[in-house]
Amino acid sequence: MNLFVAHPALRRWLPVAPALLILGMFVLAALLAPWLAPADPAAQQLLGRLKPPGSTAGHHHYLLGSDELGRDLLSRLLWGARVSLSVALGGVLCSAVIGSLAGMLAGYLRGIVEVMVMRIADVFLAIPALLLAILVVAILGPSLFNLLLVLILTRWPRYARVAHGQTLALAERPYVRLASFMGAGPLRVLARHILPNLLGPLLVVATLEFGLLVLFEAGLSFLGLGVQPPMASWGAMLSSGRNYFNAAWWVGTLPGVCLFLLVLSANRLGTALTQWLTPNTLNSQP
Repeated sequence: MNLFVAHPALRRWLPVAPALLILGMFVLAALLAPWLAPADPAAQQLLGRLKPPGSTAGHHHYLLGSDELGRDLLSRLLWGARVSLSVALGGVLCSAVIGSLAGMLAGYLRGIVEVMVMRIADVFLAIPALLLAILVVAILGPSLFNLLLVLILTRWPRYARVAHGQTLALAERPYVRLASFMGAGPLRVLARHILPNLLGPLLVVATLEFGLLVLFEAGLSFLGLGVQPPMASWGAMLSSGRNYFNAAWWVGTLPGVCLFLLVLSANRLGTALTQWLTPNTLNSQP
C-alpha cells in the first residue's frame, strides 16, 4: 500500500482527487438531468410551496424541498447545473479560440497587427464586465445567447495576452526561425510549431477561467441580466431564495453550496495545473 501511494503520478493526482470527483459529479448531474430530475423544473404547485426537504405535497415528494412557487428544488438544481456548465464551457471554448488565435497572430506577425490586436484587447479589458453586460442586455435584451456573448467579449483578452507573450518568446526559437526560413507560411508555423507549445499555458488559463465564468453567469442571473425565468439558474435561485431565507433557508442555501463547490473544485484543479504544466511548457523543446 505504501508503494502504491508513493508512486509519483499518484502523489501528483491524489491532492486534486476530491476536486476531480466533485467536478465529475456535477458534469454527470448536468448530462443526466433529464433522467435524474424527479419533476419538471418549471412545474408549479402552489399547494407545495416552501416545503422543507423530505416533505410531501399531494403525490410529489420533495427530496430537497420546494421554492416559493412549489417547484421541485432538486430538479431545478440539476437543470441549473446544466445551464451553468454549458454557459461556462461555451464561454471558455469560444473565448479561448478567439483570444488564442488573435494573440498568436499578433505575436508572430508583429507590426500593425500586433498594435491593433493588443490595443483592442486593452479596450475590452478596461470596460467593466458588469457595465458591458448591462449595455448588451439593454440593446439586445436578456437571453442565454446574449449572456454567452458578454462572456466571450470580456474574457477573450485574457487568452490573447497569454498567447501573445508566449508567441513572442517562441518565435525566436531556432526551430521556428528555421521553419520560416525554409518557406513555411505563418499559418503553418503557428499550427505546427507555436500552438503545441501554447496548449499548456492556455489549458491553465481555461481551467481558472471556467470557475470565473460560472460565478459570472450566476452573478448576472442573480441581477436579472442572465438566464431568464422559467429556466433554472443557480444565480436566479439565489436571488429568489434571499427573500425567504428566514422561513425557507434551503431555497437559497442549496444553490449557493452547489455554486461554492463547483467553483472551488475548478479553481483547485486550475491551481494544480498551473504547478504542473507551466514550468514544463515554458522550458520544453519539441
